[in-house]
Amino acid sequence: MNLPNTLSLVRIFLVPFLVVFLIASAEPRNYPAAAIFLAAVFTDWLDGRIARSRKQVTTLGQLLDPIADKLLIAAALISLVGIGRVSSWVATVIIGRDIAITGLRGIAASQGLIIAASQLGKYKMAAEVVAVILLILDAPFLSVGGVALGVAVVLSVVSGIDYFARFWRQLGLGVTVQTRGE
Repeated sequence: MNLPNTLSLVRIFLVPFLVVFLIASAEPRNYPAAAIFLAAVFTDWLDGRIARSRKQVTTLGQLLDPIADKLLIAAALISLVGIGRVSSWVATVIIGRDIAITGLRGIAASQGLIIAASQLGKYKMAAEVVAVILLILDAPFLSVGGVALGVAVVLSVVSGIDYFARFWRQLGLGVTVQTRGE
């Protein structure tokens, strides 16, 4: 197992600790949970950088990395719902989109198609990270965290539509709109 894959596993390993610190702490500003979340985000950045620079991109890494990312964000959002800092519908939209895109990528792969990560998806992840950190740290950043989370929801929906549109185009199923009389 190479270093990038090990870092993805470390990110997965950190998820239960994040949940425990988020749910168990009565502190409004949860610095241990924020530190764990930031450490996990750092492993995401680092594993990608190492994998590309050392040409250590593997099939296992391509599977582990997005699973670790989605697990981290889902666990953070569900925990934040549990402590009343995130609405359940917001978490459902973001997590549902992530599950749908994972399924879409699996279907595409079975058809020999690759749907690469989009720039919108990367922006979505950045907005999620900012929002989660601000929401973990709570007041006085809660309103800013809420705005960042709103941006993440919009980017989730827009990037989700983009992924499906790219998939349909690759399959040759582009949608055309016809008006009456044509």
